[in-house]
Amino acid sequence: MRRQEEVEEFVRIMDKKAKRIVISTNGYFTEKIVALAQKFPRLGIRVSIEGLPATNDELRGLKDGFDHGIRTLLELHRLGLKDIGFGITLSDRNILDLMPLYQLSEAMKLEFATACTHNNFYFHKFDNQITLMDDFRRELKILIRELLKSQRVKNWFRGYFNFGMLNFVSRNKRLLPCVGGKDLLFINPLGNLMPCNGLEKSMGNIKENTFAEIWNGPKAREVRLAAKACNKECWMIGSVAPAMKKNLFKPAAWVVKNKIRLALGKDIDL
Repeated sequence: MRRQEEVEEFVRIMDKKAKRIVISTNGYFTEKIVALAQKFPRLGIRVSIEGLPATNDELRGLKDGFDHGIRTLLELHRLGLKDIGFGITLSDRNILDLMPLYQLSEAMKLEFATACTHNNFYFHKFDNQITLMDDFRRELKILIRELLKSQRVKNWFRGYFNFGMLNFVSRNKRLLPCVGGKDLLFINPLGNLMPCNGLEKSMGNIKENTFAEIWNGPKAREVRLAAKACNKECWMIGSVAPAMKKNLFKPAAWVVKNKIRLALGKDIDL
């Protein structure tokens, strides 16, 4: 089975079971992505764009990758897809493109997501470093301020997420406890159930046992203890979003405090 057919089959199965499905893509194969969206109109699509044209194409290693990504977003928008947007994974090499991309997303009325480079087995990377801390603090503070000024409640909490990301690159302790292995899980391509994509520990394999057997088994309890003791302090949306929902008071209090500060003409408190 070709990869395109595998993706379509996966979406067809999950469309009957999941409330929401979001696929991340570099947006290069516009026609294939649009064809999939036509068959599954409630599908979410996020195109990874790592900066303005030259930066994106260099980081992605794709000639005209930025143009293809934007074309895909425009076609999906024309199709009427609701859950579409793009996102950037921040590093020293693209931090100065953060705000131009945010402004582009606002102009196109698309969702805008942020992430930051991490080091772990899943990314096959262990030497990522953030060294331009002054640039990170300045640009993320501008973004957080803009998100808090937004009319959308969702953007206010995205402000908190980006506050947490600034906290992460500053090498501070994670703002919220990780819920990996309890309120979320990661299934790798081999079928192994893991607490997240940052901790290389498997609870079991869905090709060998049922989900219930794995989730309630002794190995899962062992992995949950390892996840609880993890000191990597990761800050990725997959694990942060459920943690924010579970500990809603803390991000909500941060949002209220900083919106009041802005209303009083003060700067946000980081």
